[in-house]
Amino acid sequence: MMRQDRRLRFVAAFAVFAALVSLLSPVEGQEARTGAPVSPAHRRLHERGADFIVGQQAAGGSWESSAGVSGICIMALLASGEDPNHGKYADSLRLGVRSLVAQQSRTSGQIGSGMYEHGFAMLCLADCFGAVDERLFADKGLELERSIGESLRLAVRCAVTSQQQNPFKAWRYSPSSSDADSSVTGAILMGLLGARNAGVPVPDDSIENALAYLDSMTTESGTVSYSGTGGLGDSLARSSIVALCRSVAKRPLADDALRRYVVSRSMESTSSAHPCYSRYYVSQALFQLDHAAWRAWSAKNTNDLLLRQGEDGRIIIAASFQGPAYQTAMLLLSGALEYTLLPVYER
Repeated sequence: MMRQDRRLRFVAAFAVFAALVSLLSPVEGQEARTGAPVSPAHRRLHERGADFIVGQQAAGGSWESSAGVSGICIMALLASGEDPNHGKYADSLRLGVRSLVAQQSRTSGQIGSGMYEHGFAMLCLADCFGAVDERLFADKGLELERSIGESLRLAVRCAVTSQQQNPFKAWRYSPSSSDADSSVTGAILMGLLGARNAGVPVPDDSIENALAYLDSMTTESGTVSYSGTGGLGDSLARSSIVALCRSVAKRPLADDALRRYVVSRSMESTSSAHPCYSRYYVSQALFQLDHAAWRAWSAKNTNDLLLRQGEDGRIIIAASFQGPAYQTAMLLLSGALEYTLLPVYER
C-alpha cells in the first residue's frame, strides 16, 4: 500500500504543479512550504536547455555513450514537471530509460562502465520508479528487458555487494576496488537513498557504513578529504555531498563546521574548477541546510546560466572532456530546485 501511494503521488507531482506543496517541509516558513513561483526567465532557461538535451540523444536512447550522463539527462527532463508519460519529452524519456535498462549487466546489476555512472543511473531509476508508466512502453514498441523496479533492485544489489567487499565499506570507480573516495561514495549513497525512498529495500548497515565513511573523511573545519588512502585537500563540492547525504538520510546537521563551511563558501561554486559538478551538489546541499542562502544562490545561478546559454539552448561553462549534453543537464539540475519535483529534492 505504501508503494502504491508513493507511485500515485509521484505521478500527480509531475502532472500538477500544485503538488509541490506536499513535498516541502512545514518548518521553514511559508515560502519554503509552497515554493516561490518559478520565474518566466528560469522556465525559458530550462525549456530551451531541455530541448537541446533531447536533440543530443542518440538513436538508441543514450547520451554521450554514457549510462551516467544518460541518467543525468533523464533527470533534467523530468525536473520541470512535464508529464513523463504524455508530455513533450515522453518519447525521449522512454528511449532513455530503455537504454539505461539495456546497459545493465544481467549478472552483476552494474549499469555503465564504472561505479560513478552506476550511482547516477541508480538515482535516475529511483526518480523514474512510480513516475514513468511502463505500460506505455509496449504501445511504442519499446518493451523493457526488465521493469524499472527490477532494474533498480539489481542496481541496489550491485552497490551493496561492492560495498561489502570493500575494506572501507564505501566505493571507488570499480565495483571490485579495494580503496574508496568520498566523491564516488556520495554518488552511490544518493542512489541508494533514492532507491530506499522509492520503496526498494536497502540494508540499513549499507547506509550507516557509507555515512560513517563520509564522516571519517570530514575534518573539524568542515572540509572533506577525497580518498580513504590519503589526499586531504579542500573541495566545496565534496563538503556539499556529505552535507546532502546526511540531510537526505535524516541525519540533520547542527550549526556545525560542515554546515558553516558549505553556506559560507557556496557562492564560490560558480568559479569552481569543476563548475557543473560543484553547482549540482551545492544547490541541493544549500536547499537542505539554509533556505535563505539557497534562494540567494539560486537567483545568482539562474542569472549566470541565462547569460551563458547559447541560441540552441546549450549551456557550456567548462572547456573540458565533458560534453554539451552532460554540462547542460547538470546545470539545469543545479536549478531544478526552483521546481522541487524530483523525489530527491524532498525536504
